[in-house]
Amino acid sequence: MVLLKLKKIDENAVIPKYAHEGDAGMDLYSTKHYLLKSGEIVLVSTGLKFEVPEGYELQIRPKSGLALKYGITMPNSPGTIDAGYRGELGVIIINHGKEDFKINPGDKIAQAVLNKIEKAEIQIV
Repeated sequence: MVLLKLKKIDENAVIPKYAHEGDAGMDLYSTKHYLLKSGEIVLVSTGLKFEVPEGYELQIRPKSGLALKYGITMPNSPGTIDAGYRGELGVIIINHGKEDFKINPGDKIAQAVLNKIEKAEIQIV
C-alpha cells in the first residue's frame, strides 16, 4: 500500500474514498454549486491538494454513470496530477447532454486512480 497525503483547503471538501473493496478509483467530490449548460465546460473545485509520491501519478477519470445518464465527462480524460504538483485538484467537466446539469457540494464528480509510472530513456535510432 502507498501513502497518499492530502490537505483540505476548503471546509466543504470530502476526503476521497473507494466505494467498494477492490475498486481502482477513489471518488472525488465537488465543494461548490455549479450549473453546467449544454456544451459548457467548467473547472470543478475539490478543495483538496495532494502530495503524490515520487514515481507515481494520480489519474483523474470521469464517472461512467454521469457520462451514461447525463453526458457529463472530462474533455482531458484522463487528467494527470504529477508528483511535483502542489496546487488544488480541479476537475475539468463538460456537459455533452441536452439538459442543464446541476452539481452541488458533496456530489461525486470524478474518480482518482493512483498509478506507478516508469521514466523512459530515449534512444535515437
